[in-house]
Formats: sequence, structure tokens, C-alpha cells
Amino acid sequence: MIVHFLYSLPFMIGVVFSGIKFFYTGRTQFQIMYAAIFICCVQVCIFSKIKYWQMLHKINVSREIKRLELRIAELSETLKGK
Repeated sequence: MIVHFLYSLPFMIGVVFSGIKFFYTGRTQFQIMYAAIFICCVQVCIFSKIKYWQMLHKINVSREIKRLELRIAELSETLKGK
């Protein structure tokens, strides 16, 4: 979790910086640039959170799939026995 936070920290800083600069800039060109930077940084943060969530739950999902496979094999054996 600490690694994820350290990876996302520069992008979170980019979100805050671009959000502040967006409102203090008078030129439309710069507003578009800061809005694009804001959206890109938010997307990277979201992507990294989803990636981290998947890494955390991969082991549990694999364990449940293995348990389901064993249960199906057990049921198959009982049906063959009848």
C-alpha cells in the first residue's frame, strides 16, 4: 500500500497543481493545457488504484477458482459412481 501511495503521489500533486493553475490562468490556451494535465493525472491515479486492487485480490480469486475446480471434480466422481 505504501508503494502504491508513493507511486501515485507525484500524480496527486500534479492534480492539485493543475487544478489551482487552471483557475489562476487567464488565457484559454493555458486553461485547456491545465485541464488536460488534470485529466491525465486523475486517469493515472485511477489506473494505479485499479491495478493495485487487482494485485490484492488475485490470490483470493485464484484460491476460489481452485476450490471450485476441486468441487466440480468431486461432483463428477460422485456422478460417475452412480
